[in-house]
Amino acid sequence: MIHLSGLEYILVFIMIFIAGLMDSIAGGGGLISLPTYILIGLPPHLALGTNKFSSCWGTLFATRNYLHHNMIDVKVAVTAAVAALIGSWLGAKTVLMLNPGFVNYLLVVLIPIIAVITYLNKAVGHTDNSASVKMNAKLVYGILFGCVIGFYDGFFGPGTGTFLILFYTFILKYDYVVANGNTKVANLASNLAAVFTFGFGNSIYYKLAIPAALFGILGNLLGSRLVVLKGNRLIRKIFLLVLILLLLRISWNLFSN
Repeated sequence: MIHLSGLEYILVFIMIFIAGLMDSIAGGGGLISLPTYILIGLPPHLALGTNKFSSCWGTLFATRNYLHHNMIDVKVAVTAAVAALIGSWLGAKTVLMLNPGFVNYLLVVLIPIIAVITYLNKAVGHTDNSASVKMNAKLVYGILFGCVIGFYDGFFGPGTGTFLILFYTFILKYDYVVANGNTKVANLASNLAAVFTFGFGNSIYYKLAIPAALFGILGNLLGSRLVVLKGNRLIRKIFLLVLILLLLRISWNLFSN
């Protein structure tokens, strides 16, 4: 039986709001929300399921906001999202047979390189040059990278949305705003699949997940509104912050074991 104090509920609501705010701008909300659920004492399976439930609803509202403001290239985003779902299933199957620990070592090397390139290359993500990439190429790249990042999500997970933003800006040449909107479609598809899985497995603590979802929605609505108003410059700053948080999280995983 789980017993949470009023202060623990308040802590969760504040942190889920912040996670939703950050996630709607540049991804990485799970770096805040999941540790919060674990911190208050939820068992790992309940923490994962509750986190997916609360983040799913926030992502839904952020996606709706970006769609309403024409900040999503729907055809490309949906194609990549379907591929990501397939990749995620393959990744989840693979993780049952292999130890994902080696991914930590790979990312500790890659993330600083990505952060430096993003910081130095100030032109990337500030203008939408996606028209220079043919639609057929976008769809093929979307399928390939959707599978890869979906596999990563199922196999390991942290920073999936952030890596998708990286793909859309560097490879398909979208600006940060549209890249972020496209990413939300894949995030939403992945989260919905996870919510159904955890729900059928009785691994969601609804007494906490439902009110937490409301605060996640508020955070996502505020974050997506800020993106509409502030655009690419805001996303770039939060994107770099998320990369730093991701590096710290993975480094902690490595050196705390």
